[in-house]
Amino acid sequence: MIDISALRALVAVEQHGSVVAASDVMGYSPSAVSQQIKKLEKQTGVAVLERNGRGVLLTERGLALAGYGRRILGELEELQATLLADPERPSGLLRLVAFSTACRGLVGPMLGTIAAGGSALEVSVLAEDPREAVQRVASGEAELAVVHNWNSVPLVIPENLVHEDLCLDQADVLLNRSHPLAGRAAVEREDLLDETWVSTPSGAICNEALLQIFAGLGRVPDIRVYDPDFSTHIAMVEQSVAVALVPRLGRPPLPAGVVAVPLVNPEQQRAVGLVYRKTMTASPNIRHAVRLLREVAARQELPLRG
Repeated sequence: MIDISALRALVAVEQHGSVVAASDVMGYSPSAVSQQIKKLEKQTGVAVLERNGRGVLLTERGLALAGYGRRILGELEELQATLLADPERPSGLLRLVAFSTACRGLVGPMLGTIAAGGSALEVSVLAEDPREAVQRVASGEAELAVVHNWNSVPLVIPENLVHEDLCLDQADVLLNRSHPLAGRAAVEREDLLDETWVSTPSGAICNEALLQIFAGLGRVPDIRVYDPDFSTHIAMVEQSVAVALVPRLGRPPLPAGVVAVPLVNPEQQRAVGLVYRKTMTASPNIRHAVRLLREVAARQELPLRG
């Protein structure tokens, strides 16, 4: 008989590339994961890992066994999330990953509703960029993610995940009130070619969206400040240090010295969505959280994707 815990350890090693990385995700020591792998090899009579320098690789039999393991663990998860769960009473722990502004604008109000209703559902929240959030859900480190897709930077969704549209989020150019463009009803990218910018760090999706705005003009925006927090961007604009492209979702009230002007041609929108594993489609916890998040988006009058 193959031990489920040992099979789970092998799948974790395959997904994360090493025993150490698998142990971090599983919350065990590397030696404990290694013991599980040895147990699996004893139970199956085949070697599933082989040394590769200081790391390990899955053998041919190990890869085949990991493939079976993913399917078995997926079916077990589906069983636990549906037949063994009370559809009328969400309960237990739901691990949710969301980008920072969604944490403020969507997840926070959802948690308030859960707390006020006395639900047995507990939610842990981790703020991460959408790419990392998708990988955490795909690998089983989280059950639900709130992600975004800029119209210029598509987000890749693995085959084992479901993606549901939630709402649209508009981004504006933030300008100091004294800026010559601050009185405009809207600005176009050509108006912003010579501006100094504050941006999220290089490689972040919002940074790539800013770069894409000017790609067709053969120019790169002059980014002088990199910071992951949009509150810092607002402060830089207030001090006339730079201009910024900041989404509306989760955006705090702007200081009197800062003006938000829509960017058009192209309009800057990001599609906000929800991601979870296909095996969790009928989970009472997932359906409850999705419903609450939709209610929050509706209360804030966030537009739906057309």
